[in-house]
Amino acid sequence: MTISILWFRRDLRLADHPALLAAVDSSDEVLPVFVRDPVLLARGGVRAERLEASLAALSADTGGALIVRTGEPAAVIAELAETVGADQVHVSRESTPYGRRRDDRVRRALAGDGRELVETGSPYAVGPGRVLNKSGEPYRVFTPFARAWHDHGWPEPGDRPDDISWAADPDSGASEDVDPGPGGAGRGGEAGEQAALARWREFLHEDLTSYGDQRDRPDLDTTSRLSVHLKYGEIHPRTILAELADHPGSDSEGARRFVTELAWREFYADVLWHRPRSAWRDLRDTLEGMDYDEGPETAALVEAWQQGLTGYPFVDAGMRQLRAEGWMHNRVRMVTASFLVKDLHVWWPSGARYFLDHLRDGDLASNNHGWQWVAGTGTDASPYFRVFNPVTQGVKFDPDGDYVRRWIPELAHLSGAAAHEPWRAADGYDHGYPERIVDHAEERRETLRRYDRARGDGS
Repeated sequence: MTISILWFRRDLRLADHPALLAAVDSSDEVLPVFVRDPVLLARGGVRAERLEASLAALSADTGGALIVRTGEPAAVIAELAETVGADQVHVSRESTPYGRRRDDRVRRALAGDGRELVETGSPYAVGPGRVLNKSGEPYRVFTPFARAWHDHGWPEPGDRPDDISWAADPDSGASEDVDPGPGGAGRGGEAGEQAALARWREFLHEDLTSYGDQRDRPDLDTTSRLSVHLKYGEIHPRTILAELADHPGSDSEGARRFVTELAWREFYADVLWHRPRSAWRDLRDTLEGMDYDEGPETAALVEAWQQGLTGYPFVDAGMRQLRAEGWMHNRVRMVTASFLVKDLHVWWPSGARYFLDHLRDGDLASNNHGWQWVAGTGTDASPYFRVFNPVTQGVKFDPDGDYVRRWIPELAHLSGAAAHEPWRAADGYDHGYPERIVDHAEERRETLRRYDRARGDGS
């Protein structure tokens, strides 16, 4: 009787799971394991809560066979492999800087005992590092990457094994409990593989056709909300792409735009694979001389931004939604990020860290490179002049003010688009909403002055 270990990480599902298929093919029984890594859980918060909800669903899907341990992964996995006599530990290939270093440690620990870490598949349709230009170099701009990504293609989804023989816990009763907790899954559906599939198919059949026109409307809430399911690997993007290709609306503008969003996720993972330092440093050094603010006065402004008290309703609605739900619409993410970097002149890692601490779908590659796109230090070819106007963005994408009123009760008395400009209403501040902490027009001019100096265009 041979046993292999399947070490779950960002792949908390059983269908379309290449590493699971490899484990089943290589042994008579599979021991399913998840390791709570203290390094990754150190900041806790909503991501830890959401992880527990996903683990609870996976445990149920494995009939309670899932083993959960806490500790340094190299020690935990090596000990388990020795205890059950597993020659192979199967995983999905990791692409984040920390994940790659961790897996190297685990690989060495296993090899020291004559065992093997086997990597099969990844959390992406196309594994990071596989899409290269004709010179064999990685792409640095999205559009050519997306074309090459489409041309490269991806395998069909793998089936869920019909009969998985789960191995018994070698230390009966020692597996740690998982607790989804109250509200662990968050708004937009429950956690787990079945919830992810249900949410995807609901979006596919009900909202896909309107996605092209409505994807930027936070007031309508017609986005897929799949980001959190993708974050924890409760559904594989290949499953999404395969079912989308077979859908009657696959040629619609909504479908094309949705695939583009998936491509952005893959692009940012690819960028991080090739440039791991870009996780917390500017990808492009053209603005390395940019002047950012700090100190007590700036800290007070950042606090107002975090609390949703900037006096700019569209920004504040987004930040309050973030704190309440652990999620924020992508258009609003861009506007709130722009406000911190270009209205308050704060270097983007400060905001990126805050988002990661509060987003249930917080993904290092997508989050941090998205922040750099806004800041003008990332993958965009000519970004220095882009400064989102928080008022015009709100009026354009929340034209009736419903999103603002949903999250800012102090402005509930203002009808329509008036909710975006309380300073124009005689009673705009009657219910305690704060006045603007900065003048956007002036801060935009200041940002452009600083960009010119950093690029060597000003004195």
